[in-house]
Amino acid sequence: MIEVRNPGTGELLGEVESCTEEHVASVVDTAQEGQREMAALAAHERESLLRRVADLIEAEAESLARLLAAENGKPIVQTRGEVAAAVRIFRGYAGEATRLFGRQIPLDAVPGLERHLAVTIREPLGVVAAIVPFNYPVELYAHKAAAALAAGNAVVVQPPARCPLAVLRVAELVAQAGAPPHAHQVVTGGVRVSQLLAELPGIAAVSLTGSTVAGRELARRGADTLKKVFLELGGNDALIVCADADLTEAARAVVLGRLARGNGQICCAVKRVYADRAVYDDFVAVLLEETGKLSVGDQLQESTDVGPLIAEEAAERVEAAVDRLVADGARLVTGGGRRGAFYDPAVLSDVPVSSAAFNEEIFGPVAPVASFTDPMEAVRLANDSPYGLQAAVFTRDISRAFTIASRLDVGGVVINGSTALRAENLPFGGTKDTGGFREGVHDTALEFTRQKTVIITEAFG
Repeated sequence: MIEVRNPGTGELLGEVESCTEEHVASVVDTAQEGQREMAALAAHERESLLRRVADLIEAEAESLARLLAAENGKPIVQTRGEVAAAVRIFRGYAGEATRLFGRQIPLDAVPGLERHLAVTIREPLGVVAAIVPFNYPVELYAHKAAAALAAGNAVVVQPPARCPLAVLRVAELVAQAGAPPHAHQVVTGGVRVSQLLAELPGIAAVSLTGSTVAGRELARRGADTLKKVFLELGGNDALIVCADADLTEAARAVVLGRLARGNGQICCAVKRVYADRAVYDDFVAVLLEETGKLSVGDQLQESTDVGPLIAEEAAERVEAAVDRLVADGARLVTGGGRRGAFYDPAVLSDVPVSSAAFNEEIFGPVAPVASFTDPMEAVRLANDSPYGLQAAVFTRDISRAFTIASRLDVGGVVINGSTALRAENLPFGGTKDTGGFREGVHDTALEFTRQKTVIITEAFG
């Protein structure tokens, strides 16, 4: 059994069975029938199903948000926003279920085929495995499960082992909404369950949001059965503060996009800050002022900005990373205290760009700030990373903004805002070790289908 506890208080919230290998295999077998039933539903029926799920989630939004905050550690205000996003995502994919368009391809482009007609149609992939991370489990579950169902697939969901309860409750709502038997199933457990989902031939595609290490491993295991593997992996997102930037807004972007949002446990959080030397001291001063306004404590309190990390071991890893930065020459100018799973938001200045810890993904409320003297130097430093998820640029010069954006090797660039920005209707993902996949309402439903070409010979007299 897996014990699920409040990471701040240690309170036992529930126990969840860890699935055996035999049970996972059985679920995948029965999912084949669920997939056939989903594929047989008309597009408007799939749309209605997803809208019913959205309505049921919305009706339980407050209790789901409180459950998620208790098991995950994110402040209640933020988990309310996450549940609201899941509602929008289900409704967004409901619409996409009716917009899986094929194409008519002109065969008169080929000599001798002028009288033939060719069209493509979209068909489901099969059974999709959705492996969900701990940091935004309800929202990212929605992106994967709703997309799979919208496209006529069955889905087997693996919720995060440390905080599965809210996702398990949503799974009950999917059944209540009338999903066909075995079309939406959940398997619980750890790494071995994920490996099985990548290995079993009954899985047509795996969608993972997680670490780069996990992504590589599942991609290797999925290769034996040539299944599709969709990966949204790590990030070490840079925020560049130019000399003409609004320093207050830039500092707030770091605070809200790194120190407070998700307790710093977001793949697209601001993880590296590069400030122009001309405004460096002023920027750090404003950043410290804004950081000082944050309240750390019980995630179920309305006034809390930063709650506990997902586990005490996670806070220990953050603490060790900060220690390495300081050992490399950075100055810890505020925060940095650890109490169990809580870690006080930390700001480090004068960070040497050569520090190995600076180039690693620190998954917690830590803002390391380095300096540059030329914007193109900042671009080079930002690109000098194995990851390429998102980046941000603060400047009042629109030409400079677009120039820098065009040269950053990332999947998304935010101008005068935080990197921790994800809207469900935008393609989200990155380059390099971030995985290359793009997830979003208008993209994922198509990714979860395959094209079939139909040729009608002598269609035209």
